[in-house]
Amino acid sequence: MARDSNLDDLDLAILAAMHERPGVGVLELSRHTRVARATVQSRIRRMEEAGVIAGYRPEIDVAAAGFDVQAFVTLEISQGALDAVATALETIPGVLEAYATTGSGDVLCRIGADSHRGLQEVLLQIDRSGSVVRSTSVVILSTVVPRRTLPLLRTLNPVSSSKAPAYRRPG
Repeated sequence: MARDSNLDDLDLAILAAMHERPGVGVLELSRHTRVARATVQSRIRRMEEAGVIAGYRPEIDVAAAGFDVQAFVTLEISQGALDAVATALETIPGVLEAYATTGSGDVLCRIGADSHRGLQEVLLQIDRSGSVVRSTSVVILSTVVPRRTLPLLRTLNPVSSSKAPAYRRPG
């Protein structure tokens, strides 16, 4: 998607500033990037419409909220049962996210629980789905690299910025 969005240096600077200062307003972003407020506003709107900016939800640390037992669970499912498994997983509050994958498993889930007993209950709920053939779980001990996106975005070869000619990358 990023290749279709044609991000340039100014877009990347705006995204970095938004990441470094969550909740900051457009005026402060314009001061930080040294471009007009209207330019920042239009860039943000364009990135929202392109799906690059997917939302403004708070980042919630489930461990800090009391769900400090987490695991990755690989599911092998019946052939053609992805929709049924997705529906079943959505009903289980302990399933934090799930992805269809390639490889030996079909679905990779991240689950959270308040205790090992709670983790076992979530695993049992997942296994009760008639479409789950086998599950394998790995308990998360600690976070080595937290979820991040800016390092990847910075590897782009940004297109030249024609709409804000006064913008220069901070050097």
